[in-house]
Amino acid sequence: MNLRSTLGCAFRLSRAPSHISQPVRRSPLLFRTAQTSPLPKRHFQSSAVLADKMAEIEAAKQAAAIEAVRNHFPENPRFVGIGSGTTIVYVVEAIKNLGTDLSRVGFVPTGYQSKQLIITAGLVPIEFDALPDDAMIDIAFDGADEVDEELNCIKGGGACLYQEKLVAMRAKQFICVADYRKLQPRLVTKWPTVPIEVEPKAARQVMKRLRMLGSRSPTGIGPKIREGHMLKAGPVKTDQDFFIVDAPFPHPLLIADDLTETKLGNGEGGYWEVEQLARAIKDINGVLAVGLFCGPTGPEALRAGVVGGQRPVACYFGMADGTVALRRAREKRHSIVARYPPLIPVHSAEAEAAPAGNC
Repeated sequence: MNLRSTLGCAFRLSRAPSHISQPVRRSPLLFRTAQTSPLPKRHFQSSAVLADKMAEIEAAKQAAAIEAVRNHFPENPRFVGIGSGTTIVYVVEAIKNLGTDLSRVGFVPTGYQSKQLIITAGLVPIEFDALPDDAMIDIAFDGADEVDEELNCIKGGGACLYQEKLVAMRAKQFICVADYRKLQPRLVTKWPTVPIEVEPKAARQVMKRLRMLGSRSPTGIGPKIREGHMLKAGPVKTDQDFFIVDAPFPHPLLIADDLTETKLGNGEGGYWEVEQLARAIKDINGVLAVGLFCGPTGPEALRAGVVGGQRPVACYFGMADGTVALRRAREKRHSIVARYPPLIPVHSAEAEAAPAGNC
């Protein structure tokens, strides 16, 4: 007899008529015993702990958003990029709370969810493809699934990576806002996969090529098409009606400082450097976008004479103790990107020192 049926019997027996025998009249003791069982208490405690943890994480996101907006929102911006995800809710809230006139500012969403967020906040949305040809986005705010010490990011947990990348690459500066869980020494440390947006008809061939690049988890699981939630059968579809393939890799991704003559980061031995992996995946036919935001920052790309910075110039991490940690991007003068020719010719010594290229 389980606890539920025991409680039910106890309740029925406690109301039995007086002519029932003595053992039944003592049944309220059974009811009280079941009521004070440690099982419901343990369940209550675990729920309370979970609720406290979630509240801590949300407070961390909010603190990071407030600090990022306070330090980086321009005085008179023309266009502002608004990313996707739960943290960006607090970014929009912080922007509204600045108390400035935002009626002339166009807010560029990275997907349906962020567009609705902009509209709900009473701000003016402008679609990416409606931007003037010569216009840059003054600043873009977005979250991340994981960030390494170089500020390379994994993005795409919310299946908006293509439009997120469009906005980041059009922005003069990209500011990342996240909570403490996202800060890791290397990518693919806690977030186990690289999200990739792929054309549905090419998905099988893309996964085959990914396996050839060494995509497998430490337990041998290969790349998979991301499935929808319980209420939606079948694969997740992006705003472009594409699939998301989640590709695991057996080792955390290397950064430029990790590379040596014997560790080239080209996939040998299962070790990939972030930018080399991003390029290798992007070269697969059928891949629209790779959820690795790496390479130059916006200012580095502009100095190199190209548009296409993806790496944030700064990341704000809300910490568990209520503080906010700031990490600034350092110039990747020895980045692997510098070994490839830039997108357009550059001539100045400063430009040649700055990396160029896209992931």
